Amino acid sequence: MSQTTIPEALRGDVETLWTFHDMHHKLRACDVVVALGSHDLGVATHCAELYQADYAGRIVFTGANAPTTVERFPRGEAVHYREHAMTLGVPEDAILVEPDATNTGENITFTRQLLVEHGIRARSVLLVSRPYQQRRAFATCKKLWPEVEVTCSSAELPLDAYMDSIGDVDRVINMLVGDTQRITVYAERGFAIPQPVPAEVENAYQRLIQAGYTTRLL
Repeated sequence: MSQTTIPEALRGDVETLWTFHDMHHKLRACDVVVALGSHDLGVATHCAELYQADYAGRIVFTGANAPTTVERFPRGEAVHYREHAMTLGVPEDAILVEPDATNTGENITFTRQLLVEHGIRARSVLLVSRPYQQRRAFATCKKLWPEVEVTCSSAELPLDAYMDSIGDVDRVINMLVGDTQRITVYAERGFAIPQPVPAEVENAYQRLIQAGYTTRLL
């Protein structure tokens, strides 16, 4: 059975990783919002909020399916994100859908190609993801789309509120641990730019592995 609250003995370590993955970027107007598909429909909600606040006039939803999203989003993550955003008032003609990407690198590469196909030259993007995916998404984008200015954003929820919104504490902690590993491993494999991992983050990461949060490790 999944935890319903963060184990108190691990709270400090979970908060350390949570803070590390938030890029703490200040919102700014950009040419396009690029939303990375996942199990979290809050990504699409946040995109609608950004659009309505005039941070960008166009949204690209990108993502096919992962094994964890097929049941929830049977027509694909990007398609369901689009439909959700439209129920929140985003007009259809403000949205482009990239339905084929199956990882973050493809999200970036296929979105870039899609914009070119539509004659859109993006000099700046608002990159929207789950909160704990920000740092990895940023590093991937800077590697694969280096000329674009990237501002990362996610739904502005405190850690516990985000856990409640997902409804599965173990899943979120495992994802935090997995994304921390990927910061280093993906840079070593050439998928992303390198980023320093502070000692306190590395130590928190190792303790969470020792506590059994290993399902998202490579």
